[in-house]
Amino acid sequence: MPDFRHPAPLTGRHVRLEPLTPEHAEGVLAAADTDDVFRWLSFDRPHDPSEARELVDRYLTDPALVAWAQVDTATGRVAGLTTYYDVDETLRTVAIGYTWLGSAHWRSGINSEAKLLLLQRAFEDLGCVRVVWHTDIFNQRSQDAIARLGAQREGVLRKHRIRRDGTWRDTVLFSMTDDEWPAARDRLSARLDR
Repeated sequence: MPDFRHPAPLTGRHVRLEPLTPEHAEGVLAAADTDDVFRWLSFDRPHDPSEARELVDRYLTDPALVAWAQVDTATGRVAGLTTYYDVDETLRTVAIGYTWLGSAHWRSGINSEAKLLLLQRAFEDLGCVRVVWHTDIFNQRSQDAIARLGAQREGVLRKHRIRRDGTWRDTVLFSMTDDEWPAARDRLSARLDR
C-alpha cells in the first residue's frame, strides 16, 4: 500500500516540491515577502529567522500535515509551502492546503504546477478517489484558483474555524474526484504548456 504520509519529492518545469526540512527556514523567511500572502491563513507571516523556524517546525510537528517546500526551479529558491492534510487512507482521500506562495511568485505557473503535481500524486500514485480544499468564504482569490483547477464547489461549512482575529470563519469546500481528474489533468497541462 502506498505511504500517504510520505512527502515524496515531485518535480515539474516551474516548481520542485521538496519534503520540508528545518533547512528550508531561511528560504521560507525570504519568500514570506508581504503580509497579504498570509491574510487568510491561520498563522502570521514570519518576520525574522526565529519566526521562520517556528513556522517550519509547526508544519513538521503537526501530525495531520504532510509538508513540502515549493522551490522555484529557475532560481532554486523557496517560493512557499504546501501540504496534504485530512489524510484518510481508508477512504483514499486527502486535502490540499496550508498553502502559501510569496507574492513574487504569483502568476508564475508555480501554484498551478504544484497543484498538478500534488493531484497527480494523489490520484495516480496513492490511488485517491477524492481530493478536497477548504478556503475562507472571503478569500475569493483562492476560490477562483481552486475552481480553475477543475475542482467543484460543494458548499459552505458554516462557523467551521476561528480566524486569528477571533471571528468565526465560514469555509468553502471544494473537491475533485478520480472521475474528474483526467479532464482536469489535461486542462492544467495544456494551460501550463502555453
